[in-house]
Amino acid sequence: MPSSFACFVRWKWVAVIGFWLGGWLSPSWASGLPPEVLAALQRAPLPAESVAVVVAPAVPGSAPWIHHRADEAVNPASVMKLVTTFAALDLLGPAHVWRTTVHTDAPVRDGVLQGHLYLKGGGDPKLVSEKLWLLMRRVQALGIARVAGDIVIDRSTFDVPAVDPGAFDGEPLRPYNATPDALLVNFKAQVFQFVPDPVAGVARVGMEPPLAGVQVPASVPLTGGPCNDWRAGLRADFSDATRPRFAGAYPASCGERIWPLAHPEPDRMTARAVQGMWAAVGGRLDGQVRTGVTPPEAVERLALESPPLTEVVRDVNKFSNNVMAQHLLLALAQGPDRPATFEAARDRIAQWWVQRLGPTVPAPRIDNGAGLSRDARITAAALARLLQVAYVSPMMPELMSSLPASGLDGTLRRSAMGEGLAHLKTGSLRDVQALAGYVHRPDGQRLVLVAIVNHPNARAARPALDALVQWAAQR
Repeated sequence: MPSSFACFVRWKWVAVIGFWLGGWLSPSWASGLPPEVLAALQRAPLPAESVAVVVAPAVPGSAPWIHHRADEAVNPASVMKLVTTFAALDLLGPAHVWRTTVHTDAPVRDGVLQGHLYLKGGGDPKLVSEKLWLLMRRVQALGIARVAGDIVIDRSTFDVPAVDPGAFDGEPLRPYNATPDALLVNFKAQVFQFVPDPVAGVARVGMEPPLAGVQVPASVPLTGGPCNDWRAGLRADFSDATRPRFAGAYPASCGERIWPLAHPEPDRMTARAVQGMWAAVGGRLDGQVRTGVTPPEAVERLALESPPLTEVVRDVNKFSNNVMAQHLLLALAQGPDRPATFEAARDRIAQWWVQRLGPTVPAPRIDNGAGLSRDARITAAALARLLQVAYVSPMMPELMSSLPASGLDGTLRRSAMGEGLAHLKTGSLRDVQALAGYVHRPDGQRLVLVAIVNHPNARAARPALDALVQWAAQR
């Protein structure tokens, strides 16, 4: 008995001294995964070597409870958005906004703008249909009912390379593949609405925003049966971007549904949306909608501000919006005299990383800031350290509240790990499954948790990740 008691005392003081020293204890003390997590991995099946994990108190310098393969660089998928969003909050501030400005180069006479109308995009990540409608109404409030010249779309705030939206995974119509645009309208997505009309035996079809030159069927036939794969039942054909067709039927049991899709011709989405919305509010246009640059002599007539950065960060993290995350990254490189580039934004993140975390913490390979990448890399230990730094930052409330709450909202609303146990960013790609954020314990203590799986069978890791969160909350 004395011998066992002495061993216990020695172990306890090793742990206490390690905590006081403020360093990460050796993996020999804190490397093992909990038995319930190992069992879930075996059922998947997934090897323990496919998982990188850190669980530690949220206070910086605290000794980890688990440090498993945490120093190996792995693909984090969308948990990379934690780096982008915290850097944006820290560098730009939660009240930062983007401005979309309207300029004219000629006088207005009798409701007619005698020249061109310029719309200069400032990179607003959330210029959705309603905001575009408001912008057009505010143009009319300037006394402009008709534009005698052209409406010119100015995208010069960004200098980003053209990217095939289907290059990542061959799914160009998936909204998550949308690419950045200084005048981004509705995330480059057209949203179809289906509303059953049982009396007429059809579902009424609508589309937002209105796109000039795009004709949508007014209705599709109703059918009986359960609301299973209703999208497949519509037998949609989007091969002609201006003539979407639905050769199938819509189940009446589905009620009202929406179907967001990336516009098949993304480079023409903004022009079609601007022209369509201008017509929808009763505006007339003698010329065309085209891309160009606002001349220096044009006069700024009005500006439409985006929601504040804190609201944008919430959308990025709660719903894992990729194109908004890319706009956040580019905002770090925006300046009055230069267009924003990904290269300049990555350089600013690299400098900020060293200032905030020091030169010894390996910096991430960011790519586009959204995690929608096969090349992005970060270690679990580095991401955990970032979360600890964020926890004692003035931006902690904004960052934590932006993360999905387990079992309640965002990408974790259907999670089985327990309601309110954690605020965690999720990440999912082919071969990647990840969670990172904060776990709340009954005693009031908060932990940082990072768990990243890189394996061809990564999607089967969800029960193991749920078990890890439950273990951290209840240990």
